Amino acid sequence: QYTVGFILSVILTIIPFGMVMAGGFSRGILVTVIAIAAVAQVIVQLVYFLHMNTSSEQRWNLIAFIYTILCIAVLLVGSVWIMNYLHYNMMI
Repeated sequence: QYTVGFILSVILTIIPFGMVMAGGFSRGILVTVIAIAAVAQVIVQLVYFLHMNTSSEQRWNLIAFIYTILCIAVLLVGSVWIMNYLHYNMMI
C-alpha cells in the first residue's frame, strides 16, 4: 500500500512539473492543473500514508482532521475579511 501511495505521489508531482517545464500552456491551465494535482496529492497522502478512512477505528481521527481544517478555514477567511475591511477604512 505504501508503494502504491509513493507511485501516485510521484505521478502527481511529475505531471504539473512536466507541464511547467514543457511550456506552451496558458497560465490558467497550469494553475488549474497544479491545484487539482495538489488536492489529489493531499488525498493520496491522507489515505495511503496516514491511513485515514471511514472505518470505525479512524472515525475520531477523521473528525479531528475535519475540525482542524474547519478552524484553519475560519482563521484564514476571517483574517482576509479583517484585512480587507481595514484596507477599506484606511482608504476613506
